[in-house]
Amino acid sequence: MHPGALLDLTAELLRGVLTFDAPADGVVSAFFRRHPKLGARERHTLAETTYAVLRRRLLWQHLAQSGAGPLERRLAVMAWQGEERFLRVALSDAEQAWLERTRGVDVTALAPKLRHNLPDWVAQPLLAQLGEAEFWALADSLQAPAPLVLRVNTLKSKREAVQAELAQAGIAAEPTTHSPWGLVLEGKPAINRLDAFRRGDFEVQDEGSQLLALLMDAKRGEMVVDFCAGAGGKTLALGAAMRSTGRLYAFDVSGHRLDALKPRLARSGLSNVHPVQIAHERDERIKRLAGKIDRVLVDAPCSGLGTLRRNPDLKWRQSPQAVGELVVKQRAILAGAARLLKPGGRLVYATCSLLADENEQVAADFDAAQAGFRRRPATDLLAAAKVAQPASLCAGDDLRVWPQRQGSDGFYAAAWERI
Repeated sequence: MHPGALLDLTAELLRGVLTFDAPADGVVSAFFRRHPKLGARERHTLAETTYAVLRRRLLWQHLAQSGAGPLERRLAVMAWQGEERFLRVALSDAEQAWLERTRGVDVTALAPKLRHNLPDWVAQPLLAQLGEAEFWALADSLQAPAPLVLRVNTLKSKREAVQAELAQAGIAAEPTTHSPWGLVLEGKPAINRLDAFRRGDFEVQDEGSQLLALLMDAKRGEMVVDFCAGAGGKTLALGAAMRSTGRLYAFDVSGHRLDALKPRLARSGLSNVHPVQIAHERDERIKRLAGKIDRVLVDAPCSGLGTLRRNPDLKWRQSPQAVGELVVKQRAILAGAARLLKPGGRLVYATCSLLADENEQVAADFDAAQAGFRRRPATDLLAAAKVAQPASLCAGDDLRVWPQRQGSDGFYAAAWERI
């Protein structure tokens, strides 16, 4: 494709994404379906440039004011993630001169919001919680794409075997620091073409997400519930830990998300998973299981701000009002899920949010409202699950992982035992 045409397509894609009417990944996927003749390299340039704009939108929009022409084109030029020589061919002499001037701007001298590229309602509580130095470390970490991380399906294979098979395919992979199941890949290879993927030997899953399943420490023969299962990444990890024994319920209010679990479940080799679409946390099917379940994971609907490296549009699509509504829902879901547990059973509440309002505050509210549960220190539970360096993953009694500390997505989890 001619460089000018590719730059025009990038600007067109940005125009659709920056309306923030829908998740960016869905807009990008739909765009590619409308342009089926795009090659892999062209798709990579389009997608990565779009995500680069989203990560530093405030900075790019500020710098774009000095240019001319459509805003989306200026943004695409500054954030371009394709070959430099390819971009140069697409630019006029005036555009090339303008690009050099913008690249010469001392970004460190700009206002803080142009450097951290976070909305004030997100930046202010994180700065108060983390302090100046670590807040900026977090902000810097959110400017970079997340690595590709795999979880080895221990029901079918071992981490060393998958690592060796990846190496034979020319894919470098290193064990995750904490999870005994994970591998961090170099780059973003097309892993869905590998035999090991088709066999179900691994799934894509961030290390922080793997830690939530390890915190559950589900055992053979137990009755376990993944209360907000979604597409089932943690469900599959729990099922493998249970060695496909016992009974594992995957509850979700979205049948569409549960449908996405089906091909993954077929590859996994698990036979103990039972996907169930529910209407809400008070569904009759849930009531029938009250007091019968050994372990319940509540990976609650949340702002998703811990995944900003993967989904940078979330910081522009979320709002304080939306988070407030989510907190009400989180409290209700946690209270409903807690009724399932038998005495001695384990409850884990988790989010992929960075905000204390969705995390520590929800857990504290549960403590205040529920007399029949006691906190279990996450450090002890992770150590029992053979997680390396568990203390480094925790704040007080709770799991708290951060992009700038562990290199994973941001996750929070609190655990209780029913008395």
